[in-house]
Amino acid sequence: MSDNRFKIVFDGALLPGVESTTAKLNLAELFKSDVEGIDKLFTGSPVALKRDLTRPDAETYLTALKNAGVDARIEAEQPVAFSLAETHETDAGASDFSRPAASPYAPPRAAVGEDLPEYATLNVFTINGRIGRLRYLAWTLVLSVAMLVAAGIISTVCFAIATASPTIAIILGSLLGFALFVALVVVSVQIGVQRLHDLGWSGWLYLLNLVPLVNSIFPLLLLVLPGNSGANQYGAPPPRNSTAVKVLASLWLAFIPLMLIIGLTLGMNGYLNQLEANVDSSYESSAITSDEDLDQSANAEEDQAQSAEDAGEPVDSPEQ
Repeated sequence: MSDNRFKIVFDGALLPGVESTTAKLNLAELFKSDVEGIDKLFTGSPVALKRDLTRPDAETYLTALKNAGVDARIEAEQPVAFSLAETHETDAGASDFSRPAASPYAPPRAAVGEDLPEYATLNVFTINGRIGRLRYLAWTLVLSVAMLVAAGIISTVCFAIATASPTIAIILGSLLGFALFVALVVVSVQIGVQRLHDLGWSGWLYLLNLVPLVNSIFPLLLLVLPGNSGANQYGAPPPRNSTAVKVLASLWLAFIPLMLIIGLTLGMNGYLNQLEANVDSSYESSAITSDEDLDQSANAEEDQAQSAEDAGEPVDSPEQ
């Protein structure tokens, strides 16, 4: 009895109260696979998830699968025959077993999950896949620097052309600037959608950046919230962050406070300059008003003196 071997069989059944999506996500994390690979197990046909197990090992595997929400079962393996004739029959059966159409147990001969990637493939120019917080910061920094460099090159070229033909320079600069803006928007959306996928959210939520007030909070959520640790409906988790990603993310994190400080400094200087201009304007207005009052007082005194002189002069009476 100690030589008996067992296998874990699964035919797509789930435990009561477990949704299909939840079970697939749990299996994807258990097998270090993606959801698309796990979908192959839910065909309704019996699939041997693990073979050649002892009874304790089979019980351990079954417990893990039960925790994942799937209703698997333990079955005994076919005993190995020792006669030469039966061995030939077994070989023939094995030959038939290698053909998927000959046996419903053909799929499990490929180890489930082992041929699937442990991590997602990285690609900037797509809305598929997942990226974490640090990689999101790093890619955003690289995108910003690339756009600044491209804008500088376009400006230099247009200024050079403007010396010969200002009209052509304006038209060319407008077209290239518009193309650069479109490229910036497209790549930003692709990076943002991948970040949303890492959170398990739909990429359509990126449109919240167009909603007033919400667009001031939503980008912060992308920077703060951690992604799913395992596979989700958008694929396997992203690879571990490389040293370059960590350095670029750190530079971007240092750059953001620097920009805030610069913005606050410029705003404060502008406010102080405006306040000083208002004070100077008020002082000048007061000075002008004082001068006008003095002029009016002087004019009034002159008028009074003239009136007094006129009153003191003798008036010649007409001859009788």
